[in-house]
Amino acid sequence: MLKIKNIQTYYGNIQALKGISIEVSQGEIITLIGANGAGKTTTLMSISGVTAPRHGEIIFMGRPIQRMSPDEIVAMGICQVPEGRHIFPYLTVSENLDMGAFLRNDKSGIKKDMEHIFDLFPILANRRNQQGGTLSGGEQQMLAISRALMARPRLLLLDEPSLGLAPLIIRQIFEIIKKINEEENTTIFLVEQNANLALKVAHRGYVMENGKITLADSAKNLLSNQEVRKAYLGI
Repeated sequence: MLKIKNIQTYYGNIQALKGISIEVSQGEIITLIGANGAGKTTTLMSISGVTAPRHGEIIFMGRPIQRMSPDEIVAMGICQVPEGRHIFPYLTVSENLDMGAFLRNDKSGIKKDMEHIFDLFPILANRRNQQGGTLSGGEQQMLAISRALMARPRLLLLDEPSLGLAPLIIRQIFEIIKKINEEENTTIFLVEQNANLALKVAHRGYVMENGKITLADSAKNLLSNQEVRKAYLGI
């Protein structure tokens, strides 16, 4: 579904990604783990067109997208849930969901998908007329994921979905991620500092250090890898 080939991304003269290559197959959950500043978020920003790479290729469904604008990439079926959620605080839950469907014109389909979201996240159904900024952190994360799902993505990019949440809420969020992958048949690219949880839900994983991919393997093998356990799992 997605092939990243030797991309190099810069912020001014500072090189953030130093020739990384990643593949994502349809139906998978892929996770990218690494320390703060390793380049994980930049990888997602490069895929979604926010920070275009200077060199290399990003191929989605057989088409190069590294020179496309973010809205063109969303229209192709890639949606990102950013770190920190970034919902619209003064819009209601329903209005936030409407914003996720801004490229769609099928009103009946949008209405059907919104009701499906409320089935998937019952707490949001109870809050549908409540301003997004008044929700708890966990509820805002559910809303951010739901807003992206309203675009009917083929590939969902999740950036640090557990950030700032209580352990119980984190477990709920990861159960939802697994459910979206299995029941909605949505491919997921997960960037997450909680390597233990990420590797438990993912099929395969990549380890990033200083803008480079240093290790790639099945999630099961990465969980048992001694270097990964010592560096990222605290074991």
